[in-house]
Amino acid sequence: MVKRYSFDPFINTGAVVREVPLSSSEPKPFSLSNGVFSLHMDEHMRIYGLGESIRGINKRGWIYESWCSDDPFHTEEKRSLYGAHNFLLFDGEERFGAFFDIPGRITFDLGYTDSDTVVITPERFALDLYIITGESLKAIVSEFRTLIGKSYLPPMWAMGYGQSRWGYVTEADIRRCADAYRDARIPLDMLYLDIDYMDSFKDFTVNSERFPDLGAFSAEMKERGIRLIPIIDAAVKKESGYDVYDEGHREGYFCKDEQGEDFVVGVWPGMSVLPDFLNPQASRWFGMKYKRLTDLGIEGFWNDMNEPALFYSEKGLNNAYKEIKELDSKRLDALSFFGVRDTLVRLQNAEDDYKSFYHETPEGRVRHYDVHNLYGYRMTESAYNALCELRGEPPLLFSRASYIGAHRCGGVWTGDNHSWWSHILQSLQQMPGLNMCGFLYSGSDIGGFNGNCTRDLLIRWMSFALFTPLMRNHAAFGTRSQEAFAFGDTEVFRHIIELRYRLIPYLYRSLKEAVERDEMYFRPLVFDYEDDEIAATVEDQLMVGDRLMIAPVYRQNAAARHIYLPEPMTQIRMHEGDISTEELNEGWHYVSVPLGDVVFYTKSPLELAKPARNVGELNFDDTETVGS
Repeated sequence: MVKRYSFDPFINTGAVVREVPLSSSEPKPFSLSNGVFSLHMDEHMRIYGLGESIRGINKRGWIYESWCSDDPFHTEEKRSLYGAHNFLLFDGEERFGAFFDIPGRITFDLGYTDSDTVVITPERFALDLYIITGESLKAIVSEFRTLIGKSYLPPMWAMGYGQSRWGYVTEADIRRCADAYRDARIPLDMLYLDIDYMDSFKDFTVNSERFPDLGAFSAEMKERGIRLIPIIDAAVKKESGYDVYDEGHREGYFCKDEQGEDFVVGVWPGMSVLPDFLNPQASRWFGMKYKRLTDLGIEGFWNDMNEPALFYSEKGLNNAYKEIKELDSKRLDALSFFGVRDTLVRLQNAEDDYKSFYHETPEGRVRHYDVHNLYGYRMTESAYNALCELRGEPPLLFSRASYIGAHRCGGVWTGDNHSWWSHILQSLQQMPGLNMCGFLYSGSDIGGFNGNCTRDLLIRWMSFALFTPLMRNHAAFGTRSQEAFAFGDTEVFRHIIELRYRLIPYLYRSLKEAVERDEMYFRPLVFDYEDDEIAATVEDQLMVGDRLMIAPVYRQNAAARHIYLPEPMTQIRMHEGDISTEELNEGWHYVSVPLGDVVFYTKSPLELAKPARNVGELNFDDTETVGS
């Protein structure tokens, strides 16, 4: 059951698609005072949800902010990441879900200030609150997912393995990568184009020297079973003669400052402007620009920098210059030096900048700061609607920034992580929260985007990520190569990625069923075993689909780990490409997992396909049954 409480919302976020009658009483079980929601927690209450966020699966004990943030350092003290996903599931003496539908900042203090008290503070008290109840944790999630609408389902080929790197500068770089995968006999379905393919980082352009005929190159790759997936950034270069800028400026499709002029920011292309995705006309205009690339045979995209990320604004940069010029460099002591440094650091993603530009929406003119969390969502919606119209079918599409509602239009990846062992576990713990909020096609940058990956880290990360619907290896410019062929011994990576392809019939069916039934693809153990107190404490194992359980290794130099089975299961082990099974009783087990082995568990027999070079070559009728 769903109850809705409305507190003067000023804009329709588009998150909810099912009409819910307005409840007039105070929103139980919260107390409401001076625009703050509070709740006393019993000793055993656990809190799930909040989509893409840091720390454990149980969110109790920390403080979170819903604010789409361009921050590449995903450390435990952070309060927000790229997504704003305001759904929580409380599991205690009272059990219910709560969705705070608000487009701006809201803070969730979940026992941080006071260990037994939840305090939820919207910065602007203008929102809809939905309270969801049900007979089980899974039922509450399904009720919420029915409220917000069906999740995006990608084309089946998007379940294949993808390789990406900021630094594949030319067509020759991409071809060398494809050849290396072929020579190593490692399956591959997608190669990603980062900002290097563009002309001066301008959206919907192609650098003709680096990629002289992208259409022909796309066709060549597709003949080899590989699709090219380019990036699209949110900002448009401010450059007279660049037709995308000229059209958008002429039609008034960019966000405006208080005086009604285009708000100018600095991003990858330099001085740029921001498409007004909350303006329906501007949104459709930008979306139809993807046609320039679909006409070249492109079938999928990833949207980036859409929090929106701002390196600086023209206004902020001018103010910073004034501050620095006031300092006498000859007498610059340590504190003054740090002051100069901080002046420049504060330019990036400055709140004053977010407060300085505006959108034209169906509800009227609104300040960006008050609807900040909708920007990435509306960019994804813009692309999805146009691409479905242009292609007649859903594309591959995923985004960095998002709000609930974007789950209907595309997937997400969890942004600019690091080559840290802790980020394997972080990725695992993010997946259930994202699933609760409808984002099923999700995954992390395998091996870490920032930093230098090691062979053992990549092996362990892939051994987990082979179960995520979005399986992409991605790294930053200037970092060590971390492709599956980059560490010399390619056999271990070939076996892991081949196992992913052998599992695709099960994984894609599970994803499709989760979409159709408004269910979760990834679940914490307690969602399936609610009466098992041990299952409720397990934070590093997940259920996948209706029968699999995974328990990946995520610690350096570990060759074994403890796992908990809530019921008897069959252990499936992949060792050097060979599959073996062992029956295990319920309870705790200490399981050997040598580097390169993949070990997971099934409740019933599992069908594995034969290995294939790409999804198009999979034979779903020629399978092998494993497990009793």
